[in-house]
Amino acid sequence: MPARNPADRAAELRRLIQRHDYLYFVEARPEISDREYDRLVQELTELEAAHPELADPNSPTQRVGGQPIEGFRTVPHSQAMLSLGNTYSQDELRAHDQRLRKFLKDETGAFSGELAYVAELKIDGVGVAVRYEEGRLRLGLTRGDGTQGDDITQNLRTVRGLPLVLTRPETLEVRGEVYIPTSLFTEWNQRRAAAGEPRLMNPRNAAAGTLKLLDSREVARRPLRIFLYSIVDAPSHGLRTHHETLERLRELGFPVEPHFALLPGIEEAIAHCNDWEERRHGLDYQTDGMVLKVDRFDLQERLGFTNKAPRWGIAYKYETVEAITQVQAISVQIGRTGNATPVAHLEPVEILGTIVKRATLHNQDEIARLGLKIGDWVAVEKGGEIIPKVTRVLVERRTGTESEFVFPDSCPVCSEPLVQSEGEVAIRCVNEFCPAQTKGRILHFVGRGALDVEGIGEMLVEQLVDRGMVRDPSDLFRLTHETLAGLERMGDKSAANVLAGLEQGKHPPLARFLFALGIRHVGTGAARVLAQALGSLERIRAASEEELSRIHGIGPEIARSVRRYFDRPETGALLSAFAEVGVVPQEEAPRLEAPGPLTGKSFVLTGTLERWTRDEAAAEIEARGGTVSSSVSKKTAYVVAGENPGSKLDKANKLGVPVLDESAFAELLGQSSPAER
Repeated sequence: MPARNPADRAAELRRLIQRHDYLYFVEARPEISDREYDRLVQELTELEAAHPELADPNSPTQRVGGQPIEGFRTVPHSQAMLSLGNTYSQDELRAHDQRLRKFLKDETGAFSGELAYVAELKIDGVGVAVRYEEGRLRLGLTRGDGTQGDDITQNLRTVRGLPLVLTRPETLEVRGEVYIPTSLFTEWNQRRAAAGEPRLMNPRNAAAGTLKLLDSREVARRPLRIFLYSIVDAPSHGLRTHHETLERLRELGFPVEPHFALLPGIEEAIAHCNDWEERRHGLDYQTDGMVLKVDRFDLQERLGFTNKAPRWGIAYKYETVEAITQVQAISVQIGRTGNATPVAHLEPVEILGTIVKRATLHNQDEIARLGLKIGDWVAVEKGGEIIPKVTRVLVERRTGTESEFVFPDSCPVCSEPLVQSEGEVAIRCVNEFCPAQTKGRILHFVGRGALDVEGIGEMLVEQLVDRGMVRDPSDLFRLTHETLAGLERMGDKSAANVLAGLEQGKHPPLARFLFALGIRHVGTGAARVLAQALGSLERIRAASEEELSRIHGIGPEIARSVRRYFDRPETGALLSAFAEVGVVPQEEAPRLEAPGPLTGKSFVLTGTLERWTRDEAAAEIEARGGTVSSSVSKKTAYVVAGENPGSKLDKANKLGVPVLDESAFAELLGQSSPAER
């Protein structure tokens, strides 16, 4: 029978909805239809609207999202969110097990006890931390730099499956991965295409971008889901093992990836990894490996941590999927800094559910290393299952009709000369006003890590620049709804979304604005150091090269580049234009300088990195207090090796200098992928 008063009925409806959420997202055995569920939510919505005194921020009706916010505040993590080490080798898993046993050895010189592991599928999502007080959701954070994250509580409240109220009033913090189911991502992309909006690249990037939207109402419209995998300081909650923790999470109402397994030893864990290498492709969410964790918390405590990762866990990465296709042509693409990058145009081929038509070839040295010709059949894979790249040429399939690729002498966009500086692999267009660089700078300005404006992609920027509507990033803020809606593959809704995103981006944090400007050598790390040291754009503009170079983490090269950028009259004009349209970065209180995490460490860079140019990688190191050298010696702390590393790698191996691949380098910088855990 219906409850006798509105308060009782509201409480009853909340209990019912919470129960059906648990059955659907945790137990995967719904008892009612979607239509019946929607009726319960609708009744509660109407009841709360008629009786405002019944409002509750943790009501299921609040998943629709609230008013847009001006920006995200930064909050320290209760415990660091560290990444796990990873490997692609089963022999390395066995070696990892032996290292743990050696570390756990007792007075007899051996560890003879059981070393059981819990294996969990590694979800390709976005890491988050969520805090509950007395069973009610109070705070949600991004991973951030591992020590602090952005407060995205309002956005996390919209994620279906994440309980707003636990099944019992516990106070605790949990961590997990926000993801988008593959089927829902496909449907979303189909709707975007039908509306004339650009397709999204992949579910993980879409989830990451969604969580950083300032309007939680838009977040609520997107198909985010979540799996939880840990409780912070689980032993304090009476738990002895990791597998008990996963069961406790389920009891509290959290969705947990259901295919975890408790395995008695490393060989059983390896067999489990092998079993899931193909099975994982039948799931409705993307995975790229298996996480193995020592099950017992007392052993985890004894094993402890290295300076960047727990010893008791490791991620076993599955090899990337390869496809065979043919190179139809090779073109040269000009980036925002003028770098000329050769790109292979491929016969379309499907890899991991997406159609691949192009792959980067990095530079002319990479083409030479591959021995690649136009018309060749090649193997293509997705690096990290995201970025397509050519890995080898199938020489045996040549017919004699293939042709050599000749790198052009002039820019394919503006016809100015292409120049290769001495000692550099990169070839650049020397014309700063080249339209391709303009497009690249604009895309960078609104991209991830900068202003992060949703809805502005390559196709839109191409039209805006080619039609003379936008000459620099400040012109974006002069666009009107009428102008945008009239462009190809745009419409009223897309135009409104772009304008809303631009409006939200008018007062960015200072560090993001500095990074967005695209100053050479100033990556996210250097931008953060400058913002924290000087506090305002005016102080940074006024600082001399000497003053800048004295800032801990800003080396002479960065200081010269910053001073040169702000001395240019074009920069002054651009900043004045920003002020005219109301783009004013937030100031922040200058912080006392402290030694960076890489202070005293010398690095050598060799080969081609995918994520950074060599200059950008050097700037990231210097921003953290390290130095970059051109030669390897016994004093070198690390050699960072990309593709085609050359003789420096050989010397590092000979001298016993630690070598970091790009993934390990990113972890050292604190910039590991959100999917890493």
